[in-house]
Amino acid sequence: MSEREALKAKVDELEERSWDIPALEARIKTLAKDGIPRKTLKRDEMLAEKQQIMDRVQQRAEEYNFITKNCAQGTALALMEEFGLGNMEIIKALTPFPGIGGTGEICGGITGSLITFGLLFGSDNALDFEVAGRTIGIAQEFMAYFEDEIGYMHCANIQEVIFGHNMDPGASPEKMEAFAKAKGFEKCGLAPGIGARLAAGFIIDSLT
Repeated sequence: MSEREALKAKVDELEERSWDIPALEARIKTLAKDGIPRKTLKRDEMLAEKQQIMDRVQQRAEEYNFITKNCAQGTALALMEEFGLGNMEIIKALTPFPGIGGTGEICGGITGSLITFGLLFGSDNALDFEVAGRTIGIAQEFMAYFEDEIGYMHCANIQEVIFGHNMDPGASPEKMEAFAKAKGFEKCGLAPGIGARLAAGFIIDSLT
């Protein structure tokens, strides 16, 4: 199976998936009420369970994208929950990030992941340029992997992979309605799932 065929098969699976909406809404409400639980990241354990963690994060990102209708929030929340990072204020701040304000620019599967890299690898000292440089290096490598996996980094182009053309849902209420009717929120779980999966692998491999 070619890479493009594999992507199409994943889109088809997302379109046909049965989503447990009450359970997903309950999970979101619990995180909103209780916050994101902190975790101690143990490198050896995570390396041993790397594939299971990546599978779980991918599914969570797909689910959170579907229920929040926001790829950046879905990606970040799946990663932050898995690795015990950040808080729901950060998720709120990501509200306008899908396709960078719905303009068709950088995918939320990327921006949601980069937020997580900042939380984990960044410094509380904004003048620590050495740490900033290392974190940006991780971000650039991740973005190259993401582009290699899907073929693009921009939302408008990724929609062409998923739908055959750019649905441009941010352009008008009518286009958003057409996007929803085309099962856009289901199918567009492709990019958050892949982004979160790749990001989780980068995080685990970077732990010391």
